[in-house]
Amino acid sequence: MKTLSFIVVGICALAGGPTSAAEPAAAADPWSLSARYRHEFVSDGAFARQANADTLRLRAGFAPRLSNGWEAFAEAEGVVELNRRFNSGANRQTTYPLVPDARAFELNQAWVGWKGARGGVRAGRQRLALDNQRFIGNVGWRQNEQTFDAIGGQFDITARTRARAIWLNRVRRVFGDNAIAPLARERRLDGRLLTVEQGLARAGTLAGYGYWIEDKDVPGASSRTLGARWNGAWPLTGHTKWGLEVEGARQSGHARARVGGARYLRVEPWLEHAGTTYRLGYEKLGRGHERSFQAPLGTLHAFNGWADKFMVTPPGGLEDRFAAVRRGFQLGGRKGRWELAWHDFRADGGARYGRELDASVGLALRPGLQALLKLADYRSDGFARDTRKVWFQLEWSR
Repeated sequence: MKTLSFIVVGICALAGGPTSAAEPAAAADPWSLSARYRHEFVSDGAFARQANADTLRLRAGFAPRLSNGWEAFAEAEGVVELNRRFNSGANRQTTYPLVPDARAFELNQAWVGWKGARGGVRAGRQRLALDNQRFIGNVGWRQNEQTFDAIGGQFDITARTRARAIWLNRVRRVFGDNAIAPLARERRLDGRLLTVEQGLARAGTLAGYGYWIEDKDVPGASSRTLGARWNGAWPLTGHTKWGLEVEGARQSGHARARVGGARYLRVEPWLEHAGTTYRLGYEKLGRGHERSFQAPLGTLHAFNGWADKFMVTPPGGLEDRFAAVRRGFQLGGRKGRWELAWHDFRADGGARYGRELDASVGLALRPGLQALLKLADYRSDGFARDTRKVWFQLEWSR
């Protein structure tokens, strides 16, 4: 009954279109096509063999031309393993490090929706990327992205106030339908997500959120997360501006998971000068009592280092002190961007986990064709093993 009430609230709020990354519902060409080739090298001290994965992802989407605010989208996705020198989670090559890009052919998205002047509703299998994707995201870095079977949407209460309500029925995970472990393929959920975002004029944007997620397949992983996020940016000179992002949350057990609370904190000031952006940050996922703070449905590759050593928060919690710099450039008239980042990882109580250096450079070779070279180098201080990853990627879309 609670689930039904939540769905009714979401539909009445007419909240749906922008709950996920936009697909062109009425584009001149209703078809969207993309292809992404990637080579991923992994050297992990826990394995005697190195992984060298070559994979190809293909997507085809169709958005029919509809009228009176109605929209729909369907997308098929296929992933091809071009060799077997890695453990995809489905190919049984367990003597190699994990590269979770398993062969797949799936219906990635299939939804129908309605959009009005102040909001809309969307139902079906869809891509969700909420806020900074820390807690709810599509994990777009992996070849087989994460999508959700959901109903939800968005409503503009005022010109500066936006509310969003979503009900989650199922998450389809990045390991794909062929994963050996059934729970790696998908999870049945009863999730209710609610966010309210308020523009504060010159004082930035404030958002409050509540995520009540029951995991029906792993009841102990169910959680309630309540939090708030504020960010703002201000000019200093004609070529310089600065900003600040602050977020805090508390997580506790939900439904059949009776566990104590754990806290989350993120503080990230930044400065942009003459095209270069500098960031410093501190993020803490608390250790709690029975369970540390977890974010299993988020885009975790974007946080705590690209080596992906902290997909599950350790029992002792995690503190990440980081610094990053990025800058755009032009090479022969082609636009590109490079980025460097440094992480120092520690437990909630101060014990050292390790450190990591990340670097990437991307270049637009031509319209619709992008190249990327990327590195992650994790050095352990007792947690896990030293790990180095290198990626080369070509991506085409139209």
